[in-house]
Parts: sequence; structure tokens; C-alpha cells
Amino acid sequence: MEIQRHLEVFAPDGIGEVTEGSDLAALASPYVADGDVLVVTSKVVSKAEGRVVVRDREQAIRDETVRVVARRGPTSIVETRIGVVMAAAGVDASNVAPGSVVLLPLDPDASARRIREDLAATGIDVAVIVTDTAGRAWRHGQVDLALGVAGILPLESFEGAVDGYGNPLAVTAPAVADEIAGFAEVATGKLGGRPFTIVRGLADKVLPRGEHGPGARSLVREAGTDMFGLGSREAVVAALGRRDRHVFGLAAAAEDVVSALDECGLEAAVLDDTVHVSGGRSDLRIGTLAFAHGWDVDDALSTDSATVLVRLS
Repeated sequence: MEIQRHLEVFAPDGIGEVTEGSDLAALASPYVADGDVLVVTSKVVSKAEGRVVVRDREQAIRDETVRVVARRGPTSIVETRIGVVMAAAGVDASNVAPGSVVLLPLDPDASARRIREDLAATGIDVAVIVTDTAGRAWRHGQVDLALGVAGILPLESFEGAVDGYGNPLAVTAPAVADEIAGFAEVATGKLGGRPFTIVRGLADKVLPRGEHGPGARSLVREAGTDMFGLGSREAVVAALGRRDRHVFGLAAAAEDVVSALDECGLEAAVLDDTVHVSGGRSDLRIGTLAFAHGWDVDDALSTDSATVLVRLS
């Protein structure tokens, strides 16, 4: 007989204002039980950890930015110190005194572990997820996602398994922590003043006491594996400026390079693991397309009438 899973999700009222030094585990302990997943908003964690600062918001965004991914008008999509790509580096000016901003926690995974350990010291074994709100490519609106995780595997891989029809599952890997963060936010709400959400019914996913798992950092794509590591305009600048090659990923196949050159009106062919392009080295398109595909111009083999491209290591 198939066993159905039942989940209970609730966000308690009456927690009160969280300020620097607040004991989040103590505030949450009356509401959680063994096997629960405690979901905590990053703003609450930041307030408790003293990450509310008096600073110009734009300057705070610059200070928290590691790399600009894309910029359109007043909106900046950036990579933050913790590796997450999001708008405005997660800097928030809402629900704080005028002139102040809330920065993301310095280490959300460490914050989640600390809350979990503090609750474990009282005899309560839970998983902890620290969340923030972010937009998504190709879709309007925002959802909450996991910035910090302790006590639960943030990603489940089904690679090597088969579905009910016997088809192999190659790239099926649910981001469990993000899924929990998303439906927890429905209970928390943006204006309800509820800093915690408790998810009950996932005890089988909570790791044994003392095992925290790899954390939310493991959800961040490695450099070069993200097909959208730069915005469209920024990618053009990076290619023309011949910088940030890692954001274009691994070197493309020779046939893909030829196809790109052909699409731009350049005749090219593959010969002995090199790409030969009709046109001299002075044609800016050749070097730019080569760089963006992980290839480069071989000055020793190129001539005034033909340019030879070699794959970069």
C-alpha cells in the first residue's frame, strides 16, 4: 500500500522584533519539535547578527558585490560574497530605520548550523534553512530560496535511477532546500511579521544530530557551468575586452565555432584540430567569436588572408 506524505506548514505570530543579539534558537524553540524543518528569513538572521548598517544603499550594494552579471537602468544583478547571483546583492532597505540597510548574513550556512546546534543543545533536533527572496530568469515575480542550510541535504540526485516506465533519469536533481523555502514563504508572507516557518512531516529528510550536510553553497553553480554567467550586453563587452573567459564555460567544439563564424558571414572550416577562417587577423569578429567560444588566434599560423584558430586549454 502506498504511504501518503502529509506536510504541516505554519508560521507563528507574536515573535516580536528581532534585534542585534537576539537568540533565534530560544525564540523558535517553543514552536519546533524533533524532525521539523525550521525556516528562518535571512533578514531576521542579519538583524540578530548585527548586519543592519547605516549606509547609502547604492554604496552598500557595491560593497557586497563580487561581480556584476548584468545591469539595466537602476537594477543590478550581481554575484554576492556568498556566491549567490541576485538583484542588488541582497541589500534590503525595508523594515529598518530610514538611512539603514540590511546586508545578507556573512555566512548563511554557518548561521543555519549555529541555530541548529543551539536547538540541539536544548534537546530538539531539527534542520534549519535560512532564506531570502530572489527573482528568476524568464519569469515575473520572486520566490524564496535557500541561502543557508544545515541538517538536510539541499539537493537530491536521482541520476542513475529509472522512472516508472524504465527510462533512465540523467539530470533529475530536485533542489529540496529551495522547494521548502518557496512553500514556507507562502505561510510566512511578506508583511506578516513572522520570522519563522515550521515545516512538519519531513523528518525522514532531517540528518542525524551532528551531521549538517554540504550547506546551501553546494547549490551554487560552479564558474563556467552557468549558461547565463553574464547578461547579454555584458557578454559582448567581456568578449570584446577579452576578459572573464571563464564565464563562457568550457571550450566549444570546432564545429560549433565554425557554425558561429558562418552565422556572422565568415567562411571557416576545420582542419587538423584547428579552425581556418577566410579573412585576416584585423577582422575584429574573428578574435571576438573565438574568445567567446574558448578558442584563440594562432599568430604563427595565421596570414593576411586566413586566420587560424586553436582551442584554448
